[in-house]
Amino acid sequence: MSGQADLPDPAAIQLPAVVARNERIVERGFWKKLLGVAGRIPFADDAAAAYFCAVDPATPRRVKGVLFAALAYFVMPFDAIPDFIAGFGFTDDAAVLAMALGLVARHVKPRHMAQARAALGLPEPPPDETP
Repeated sequence: MSGQADLPDPAAIQLPAVVARNERIVERGFWKKLLGVAGRIPFADDAAAAYFCAVDPATPRRVKGVLFAALAYFVMPFDAIPDFIAGFGFTDDAAVLAMALGLVARHVKPRHMAQARAALGLPEPPPDETP
C-alpha cells in the first residue's frame, strides 16, 4: 500500500452512535461556547458556518459526521491544548476545524456562511467585483 488513495475515508467509517453523541454535545454547548469566545478567535464565522452546514437537512450524513466531530472537539473543555492557555488555547480547535472543513468544503454553501455572519452579527462581505 502506498499513497493517500489507500487510506480509508474518515467520514465513511463513523459509527452512527458516535455521530449522534457528537451531535448532542454540539447542541448542548456550541452556541454558549462560541458566543463566549467569538471576539477572541479568528475562526468564529467558520465554526458557525460548519454548524449551520451540519444541521442542514440537505447535508449528507457523512459530512454531518465530520463536522459534528470537529465541532464537538471545539465544545469539549478538555482537548490537546486547553482553551485557557493565552495565545495557544484555540490553535488545536482551529486546526481540527480547518481539517474538517477541508474535507467537506464543497458542502458548506453560501447560505451557511450567510447564516453564520447573521448569527454572529457580522456584516455581509462586499459583492465580488470581478468581471
